[in-house]
Amino acid sequence: MLNTNLKLNDKLFDADVEVAPTRQGFGDGLVKLGETKPNVVALSADLTESTYAHKFAQKFPERFFQTGIGEQNMASIAAGLAEAGKIAFISSYATFSPGKNWETLRTTAVYNEANVKIAGHHSGIMTGPDGATHQATEDIAITRCWPNMHVYVPCDSVEATKATIAATDIKTPVYLRYTRDKTPVITTIDTPFKVGKLQTFWVTQNPKVTIFATGYMLYYALLAAKELEEEKLNVLVVNVATVKPLSVEDVLETTRDTQAVVTVEDHQVEGGMGSAIAEVLAKTTPLPIEFIGLQNTFAESGKPTELVEKYGMGVASIKDAVKRVIRRKQ
Repeated sequence: MLNTNLKLNDKLFDADVEVAPTRQGFGDGLVKLGETKPNVVALSADLTESTYAHKFAQKFPERFFQTGIGEQNMASIAAGLAEAGKIAFISSYATFSPGKNWETLRTTAVYNEANVKIAGHHSGIMTGPDGATHQATEDIAITRCWPNMHVYVPCDSVEATKATIAATDIKTPVYLRYTRDKTPVITTIDTPFKVGKLQTFWVTQNPKVTIFATGYMLYYALLAAKELEEEKLNVLVVNVATVKPLSVEDVLETTRDTQAVVTVEDHQVEGGMGSAIAEVLAKTTPLPIEFIGLQNTFAESGKPTELVEKYGMGVASIKDAVKRVIRRKQ
C-alpha cells in the first residue's frame, strides 16, 4: 500500500488523477526562489516558454538573460555570473544542455565548482513525437559522472518545485531533470523532500523485491506494485529523486529483506539510475538485478504512452522483471 507517513496523493490510482508536467514545477520553483533569493538569476537558450522559465522572466526581467540559440554561451555566461556571486539557473532541452554544451559546462562550471544549476527539459522518451534528436536518454549518465555533481530527478511537478528550490542549498553544480508531457501527481506539498534521501512510497509485509524508480516512471512502478499485491506478490517501491549523491545506507536498508532488485527509469540502462544502484550493491552486497529502461537503442517518434510500451517500460514489463528476478534469486 502507499506509505501513509509520506502524505502522498490519495487519489493517485483514480482515473481522474491530477496530471501536470514536471517542467511546470521548475517554473514555479524558480519564481519562489526569485522572491526569496535576490542573487538567483535565470538564463534560457531560446526556449523560455517550453522550459517554463518565462514565469521568472516576466516577474524578474532584470535577472533574466536570453542567450538565443547558443547553449555553450549560456553555460559560460552562467559560470561567470556564479563566480560573481549569483546562483545561475540555465534551462534548455536536455539534448542541448547538458548535451550539446557538455564540454563547456565541464570546463567552466563543473571543474570550477561554480554555482550553476542545469535544468534539462524534455528528457526521456516522454518527449514523444519530437523523436530521438530531442529525447534525452543519456543525460543522467553524462552528468552523474562529473565529480561533485548532484543529479535530481523529481517524480512529479510538486517534487520538481521542491527539488528546484533545494538545488540552491548546494554550492556546486546541480543537474535537474524535467519532462515535457503531463504525468500523474504522486506527492503533495506535505510530502517530505530531502536531498540524498530515498523514500519508500509502497510498503508491504514480507516483500520479495525492491523496485527502485526515478522520475515519472515511479507511477508505473506503483501501478505494477498494486497489481502484484493483488497477485499475492509483495514488493517495495522506492523513489530515487536524488540519483547523485546516492544514499548507500538507504539502498542497503531497502534491500535488506528482499535481496532482489528491479530498477525503473526513462533513460538508457547503461549509465543511468540503475547503474548507480548496481554500483552500490556491487561494492556491498551483490544481488540479482533487472533493469527497466531503454536497452541500447534510440526511440522513435510517437505518443509517450505508446513508446513506454513499445520499449518494454510499462506496467506489464515491470511485473515480468519482478518475476524474473525472483526466479534468479531462488
